[in-house]
Amino acid sequence: MSTATTTDRILTGDRPTGPLHLGHYFGTLQNRVRLQNEGVDLFLVIPDYQVLTDRDVAERLTENVEDVVLDYLGAGVDPTRSTVFTHSAIPALNQLLLPFLSLVSAAELSRNPTVKDEIAHSRQAAVSGLMFTYPAHQAADILFCKANLVPVGKDQVPHLELTRTIARRFNERYGPVFPEPRTLLSNAPLLLGTDGTKMSKSRSNSIALKASSDETARLIRSAKTDTIREISYDPEHRPEVSNLVLLAALCQGRDPHEVASAIGDGGSAALKATVTEAVNTHFAPLRARRAEYAQDMAYVRKLIAEGNERANEIAETTLDEVRKAMGTFRMP
Repeated sequence: MSTATTTDRILTGDRPTGPLHLGHYFGTLQNRVRLQNEGVDLFLVIPDYQVLTDRDVAERLTENVEDVVLDYLGAGVDPTRSTVFTHSAIPALNQLLLPFLSLVSAAELSRNPTVKDEIAHSRQAAVSGLMFTYPAHQAADILFCKANLVPVGKDQVPHLELTRTIARRFNERYGPVFPEPRTLLSNAPLLLGTDGTKMSKSRSNSIALKASSDETARLIRSAKTDTIREISYDPEHRPEVSNLVLLAALCQGRDPHEVASAIGDGGSAALKATVTEAVNTHFAPLRARRAEYAQDMAYVRKLIAEGNERANEIAETTLDEVRKAMGTFRMP
């Protein structure tokens, strides 16, 4: 597993399909802010085109993009130290897709585990070409800025391996242009949703970062538990209860066994009260910062435009290197 240093450039991001939730925060966002603050060159892509991989239309896209950016800012992403940009605003990035597709076979695309999973959960009646070429799109996202380190979960390692393959084949065929990005494996905890399944925006079982204190309390009260009064942390045998215990522990910076022991035989009511207080206390500063930024959306849009400008400059430089290496026509 790779570790990040100040010489690394990291590319990561979130599809704008709705506001980010607690699972995003503890799974990736908190770590991104830490890496940024340690001096790593962080690129955060909002891949708005890729919303269409599993949807027929991109509904409320502008609003969703701005929601994600507000979540980033609230969590502590600093646009003066990190580059936040939207996929669709970087034409040179998207021009990399054609040469990249020439470097992979249809069979390699079709057997990619991430593509298979996306197809299985697709909202579309038929698989689109965009869905099929998703790994090449992601390779362009990563390689346009020559990111050499990409945070992934274990299930996404094959996806990044195809990016490495594309970089290697391009370099072998045309000359050295791209790094082969390394994986930064995440050991972040997996939080379940209020229904006991994976927390997901599409399943309506998540608690949004921007949720109010009252909304948070309501959602936690509805969370699935069990009938055993004594609270314990046992993810294998008591996944729903243990998930709530873990959430409180993450918010309080405590060991989950310690949290469970403190609640004791208080039952699910005491557990949910503990979790509600922990979540609302921990996220109060984030929500306050987010609300402050939301009062000046002109400024937020200016930050997005500035991020797009920097990403465009880098993408144009990279595309020029690609054209030179491939011997294609370049504008004087």
